[in-house]
Amino acid sequence: MSYVDEVIEQVIKQNPAEPEFHQAVKEVLESIRVVVEANEEKYRRDALLERMVNPERQFKFRVPWVDDNGQVHVNTGYRVQFNSAIGPYKGGLRLHPSVNLGIIKFLGFEQIFKNSLTGLPIGGGKGGSDFDPKGKSDREVMAFCQSFMTELCKHIGADTDVPAGDIGTGAREIGYMFGQYKRIRNLYEGVLTGKGLTYGGSLARTEATGYGLLYLTEEMLKTNGHTIAGKTVSVSGSGNVAIYATEKAQQLGAKVVTVSDSTGWVYDPDGIDVAALKEIKEVNRARLTEYKKYRPNSEYHEGRGVWGVKVDIALPCATQNELNLDDAKALVSNGVLAVCEGANMPTTLEATKYLQENGVYFVPGKAANAGGVATSALEMSQNSLRLSWSFEEVDSRLKNIMVGIFHNLDDAAKKYGFEGDYVVGANIAGFEKVAEAMNAQGIV
Repeated sequence: MSYVDEVIEQVIKQNPAEPEFHQAVKEVLESIRVVVEANEEKYRRDALLERMVNPERQFKFRVPWVDDNGQVHVNTGYRVQFNSAIGPYKGGLRLHPSVNLGIIKFLGFEQIFKNSLTGLPIGGGKGGSDFDPKGKSDREVMAFCQSFMTELCKHIGADTDVPAGDIGTGAREIGYMFGQYKRIRNLYEGVLTGKGLTYGGSLARTEATGYGLLYLTEEMLKTNGHTIAGKTVSVSGSGNVAIYATEKAQQLGAKVVTVSDSTGWVYDPDGIDVAALKEIKEVNRARLTEYKKYRPNSEYHEGRGVWGVKVDIALPCATQNELNLDDAKALVSNGVLAVCEGANMPTTLEATKYLQENGVYFVPGKAANAGGVATSALEMSQNSLRLSWSFEEVDSRLKNIMVGIFHNLDDAAKKYGFEGDYVVGANIAGFEKVAEAMNAQGIV
């Protein structure tokens, strides 16, 4: 049995009931097989892959908090510090009922390679809780965040582990967590990113993941002889990534015709009204059923269906495994040109393979949505320097990083004979940097 197959088998055996983590490991290791086989004796001797798929440390802790009626609740908190070979652990905190250790490990493992691809000195980590901020009062959210940070603060720091926002963790939650960290540790430092602008946050951080997705998509299309202007685009989701991906796509001359949320999706043949979307989701925190009030010509549909619309470019920006094999077949039959992931692993392995086999340009999330963590790293730099850069300066740096990421993965794919396979290219480019750093630092 090959070294890659041995490690995949070992991960499944040692981490039962964690299918998302198995999926992430398999996807990465399968695509770097050519690199591993070229160095198999050395990598096996040094147990490089075993060290890479096992977190350096992971924490699981209880989070007790009191609701507005005086009832005590207990949630579970997690932080997985996966790999610090190239810098402090960096990765978001997800607050959602679906959160469990397997999902946090899948996200943390992906984060290693995503962070490596940015070219910035940040390692991979992830955390969160099964707490659901939806429907909670500000005081209840504050009570949870303070309890969560009371435990988490023992394990993080500006030069150790720098968490950020993710699903369910926005500016409000980051603010409450930062305040509690500062209160307990008596340190004013860049320990969290996604902070408010009045206390060390970065301009363009809100827009970064969505904007970065489009900067990379634009560069990928240009490299392959296409332009984004005039293209029709489907976007899933209606959170931060989806909103700003829609905004930037339309600034670049494309027309976005769909968005979705957990209950249904919108089709707007005239192009999504970003101002209306922001008001519904960011101001009113309402459902997309409200969209038709702003755009009577649009259609609202219950359930799933975004990927059945005929478009040139598909941007899945909601959650993991939202684009399955049937969706991929629908996209291909409708002549889709490219699929670029705005969320973390939103396309199943079967769907990814089908898209690639049918000539669709496919860029995985670890590359395409790296703009968020890249700008978080820029926020860390500003905090360290005690400076604040303009929106234009951060946005310019973000665009350069995303263009650089595409060419790094494109070059890696070509180097190993996989031209056009951007999944392989992204994984190899991310892996090689981390592997080299790990080898340089000895068996740790």
